[in-house]
Amino acid sequence: MEVGEFLPPGDPARGRAIVVLGKRVARELFLDETPLGKLVRIGEWRMRVIGVLEERGTQLGMDLDDIVIVPVATGMRMLNRHSLFRMLLRVHSVTELDRVCDKVVAIITERHQEEDVTCITQDAVVTSFSSIFSALTLGLAAIGAISLLVAGVGVMNVMLIAVSDRTDEVGLLKALGARDGQILTLFLMEAILLSFLGGILGLMLGWGIVLGLGWVFPNFPLQPPYWVNGAALGVAMVVGIVFGLLPARRAAKLDPVEALEGSQ
Repeated sequence: MEVGEFLPPGDPARGRAIVVLGKRVARELFLDETPLGKLVRIGEWRMRVIGVLEERGTQLGMDLDDIVIVPVATGMRMLNRHSLFRMLLRVHSVTELDRVCDKVVAIITERHQEEDVTCITQDAVVTSFSSIFSALTLGLAAIGAISLLVAGVGVMNVMLIAVSDRTDEVGLLKALGARDGQILTLFLMEAILLSFLGGILGLMLGWGIVLGLGWVFPNFPLQPPYWVNGAALGVAMVVGIVFGLLPARRAAKLDPVEALEGSQ
């Protein structure tokens, strides 16, 4: 609770006209005023505010800042219902989740003479989300691999064109005594530099998108780990090495005489 008190214990068959507000509801209705003791209208019902929940966010798919909580009997009369369709239970420790879940199912099954209830714990929800995120991660990894392949082919094509355009330069370097390894290193470093600059631009674009989404959705955690920056640049340079090796080797194998003759 942020202010006030929660619903007091009592006979669940006798509901009172009292209500506990979520943080966002209280702020939207009363702004900076204290809502304690004030009356609010819920449908055709007028109820007295006895407390406000502290900011809780979303749990189990429910936004706890955007709810109002009334006594069970009051809620059933408001909705013209004779039974509950959902109950939320809080346990003292995470280790008790499975035991409490089994006990709840056993009690309700005994009273209903059949097992017509499903118990869902936070662990089950987290497991389901983990499965979904794993599938999304594999899909994104496949898209990323295809993107890297396309980028690598683009680097290789650029370097092959560079080798073709600089045949006379390679021939002159070799005529002046440059070794094959030096020519190979020269073009390979050019490919790595090209990939590195592409990685820098990609990181800038990615961080720009993250900052933009963070501005639009301020309550959603969008802070990537900082090690991702180094990993992205490392992958970019590896792509430059792998796909720049073939053009670099082709440049290193050029015959200086043929290269100079071809440039005339």
